[in-house]
Amino acid sequence: MAVDLESIAEATSGAIGSLLSTTILYPLDTCKTKYQAEVRTHGQQKYRSYCDLAMFTVLMIELFDCWEFYFFLGLDLSLFCGNLSDVLREAISTRQVLSLYQGLGTKNLQSFISQFVYFYGYSYFKRLYLGRSGSKSIGTKANLIVAAAAGACTVIVTQPLDTASSRIQTSAFGKSKGLWQILSEGTWSEAFDGLAISLLLTSNPAIQYTVFDQLKQRLLKGKQGNKTGTESSTEALSAFSAFMLGAVSKSIATFLTYPAIRCKVTIQAAESNDDGTKEAGPKSSKTVWGALCAIWRREGVLGFFKGLQAQILKTVLSSALLLMIKEKITKTTWVLILSLRRYLLLTLSRLKSA
Repeated sequence: MAVDLESIAEATSGAIGSLLSTTILYPLDTCKTKYQAEVRTHGQQKYRSYCDLAMFTVLMIELFDCWEFYFFLGLDLSLFCGNLSDVLREAISTRQVLSLYQGLGTKNLQSFISQFVYFYGYSYFKRLYLGRSGSKSIGTKANLIVAAAAGACTVIVTQPLDTASSRIQTSAFGKSKGLWQILSEGTWSEAFDGLAISLLLTSNPAIQYTVFDQLKQRLLKGKQGNKTGTESSTEALSAFSAFMLGAVSKSIATFLTYPAIRCKVTIQAAESNDDGTKEAGPKSSKTVWGALCAIWRREGVLGFFKGLQAQILKTVLSSALLLMIKEKITKTTWVLILSLRRYLLLTLSRLKSA
C-alpha cells in the first residue's frame, strides 16, 4: 500500500503548529488549569470566581455583532484575566514564576503526538471516504463522523500523557513530579483516568474542525471561482483568515462542551495542600459521576462553567495560532516531503544500478 504523502504533510504541519502554539501560550494554560481544578465552596475558594456563563454570553453577543475578533479580545481582555491573575499572583508571591512552565516538555510531547495522530487520521479518513463514495466534497454529517473517529484514535494513544500533564500543571508550584515518576507510581488504570470523558470530548475538535473546514471551503471556493483544483494541500488561507476562522470555530466547540471539560480537569488534577507541604497525588474522585457530584455539591450549577472565559481565551488563541501556522507551512511541508521522496527514490535507483 502506497504511503499517503498528503496525510503525512497535513499531520506534520498540524503537529508543528500545535507545538509552537502550546509553547507560546503555556503559562496561560497552567493558570487556566489550576483555576479549573479548584473545587471548593465559595467561602473557601483560593481564586476569585466570576459569573463565567453570563460574561461569556455578553462576549459572544459582541463577537457576532461586530465580527471583529481582535476588538472582542482587546475590549474585554480584563474580564478573561481577572481570575487568572490570582494564579499568576500566587506564582509571583511564592517566587515560583518559572513553575508556570512546569510540565512544558510533557505537554509539548502530548500536543505534538496528539495533533499528528489527529491530523493524519482526519486527512486519511477524509480521503478514504471521498475515494470510496466518489464525491468531490464531504458533507457535514460525514465530516463529523470522520473527525470523531480521528479524535477517538488520538485520545486512546495520548491519554496517559494527557493525565500526567494535568497532574503536573495542577501540582503546587515548585512541587511537581516528572513524567516518568507520575506514570511509574500509578497503575495503568490511573494513567487512563478520564478516558471515558475524553472520548466524549472528541466532539469538541470534531465540531471545531468541521466548522473550520466548511468555512474554509466556502472561502476558497469564492476565491477560485470556476477553478476546479483538487490538490487541497496546495491551497492555503491568509494568516488573518485562518486566525479568524479558527477563533470562531473553537469558541463554538468550547461553549458546547465546557461542562465536560471542567469535569475532566477535576478528575485528572493532582491534590496538594495549600502550603505545599504534601506531595501531589491523584484525587480520590476519579469517576465522571464523582466529579459531577463534587462540583454540584460545592459550587452549584454555575460551577460547571467555572473558568469558561479562561478556557475560551486559551483555546481560541491556541487553536487560531495552530491553524494559522498550519495553513502557512502546509505548502512548504508538502514541497519538502515531495523533495525528500524524490531524493530517496533517486538514491535507491543509484544503489540498485551500482
